[in-house]
Amino acid sequence: MLDGKKSLFSGMQATGTLHLGNYLGALKNWVTFEEEYQCFYSVVDMHSITVRQNPAELRKKARALLTLYIAAGLNPEKNCIYYQSHVSAHAELSWVLSCFTYMGELNRMTQYKDKAAKHADNINAGLFTYPVLMAADILLFQSDVVPVGSDQKQHLEITRDIATRFNNIYGDVFTIPEPYIGKAGARIMSLQEPTKKMSKSDENPNASINLMDDPDTIIRKFKRAVTDSDNEIRYSEDKPGISNLIDIYVAVTGKTIEETEKEFASSGYGDFKMAVGESVSSMLKPIQDRYAELAKDKAYIDKVIKENGEKAAYYANKTLRKVYKKIGFPQKIR
Repeated sequence: MLDGKKSLFSGMQATGTLHLGNYLGALKNWVTFEEEYQCFYSVVDMHSITVRQNPAELRKKARALLTLYIAAGLNPEKNCIYYQSHVSAHAELSWVLSCFTYMGELNRMTQYKDKAAKHADNINAGLFTYPVLMAADILLFQSDVVPVGSDQKQHLEITRDIATRFNNIYGDVFTIPEPYIGKAGARIMSLQEPTKKMSKSDENPNASINLMDDPDTIIRKFKRAVTDSDNEIRYSEDKPGISNLIDIYVAVTGKTIEETEKEFASSGYGDFKMAVGESVSSMLKPIQDRYAELAKDKAYIDKVIKENGEKAAYYANKTLRKVYKKIGFPQKIR
């Protein structure tokens, strides 16, 4: 609880390009939280360096992501939108928490195993301790709730375990965060492999709809989307490709699955793919237009970065000072 409101934390990595799944599954829902929660949305650039990054590209992508947060509807006066690397308390608390985290807990993290398999030439300690930094991200802001996807549930569980362990030793220092359970964000799958989630790291450019894709590119990618051979627009487990397209259409238009099946009962896949593509393009255009405006306004984005970074640091350092006092670090002489 911060300033009379429950606190909420989330963030995205400043790598790759945000895609339709990121927007429909997370970002679109974030906009609805600002009245009920004190929201902190980080560009988690510190997490990004577990994989080697081009420095200039990382800076560029971090700024683009922060700008896109605002373009998608997050008001920086009602939400704290900031760079993780601008708040040193993330790294400081991560070190403390690593001393309260067991090797066996980190060994069980499936994301470490997955990432280590993908980056066998760079299995660094940061990949292994990634969940501890994530725990610090969440606990710094006394987060009551964290919206998480299925691939992040393990990380929230270990955050809760670490916080509970610390509290059992030192008293009620950390709020124990709960997963956000509300209207589920759409789970959007790859257009080329519909049994896998749409991913920023997919090497096939036709697998994802990027938020900055122009209308022609969006239509072309949907036309190439993998479906099946029976040409029936029906939602079914044995039709993952067409079911994914229905999920997208439903998420974008607000219609139900049943209404969608009825609407396209006499249509073929070609017409349906075109309709999905056009609806997605129409939804993304205002975001793209707003992004273009914001990207030109360097002074405004710089102001948001400075002011929101200071706000995030203020709340984070309040928690960090409490932690340092509890574990016995000498207090600074002011």
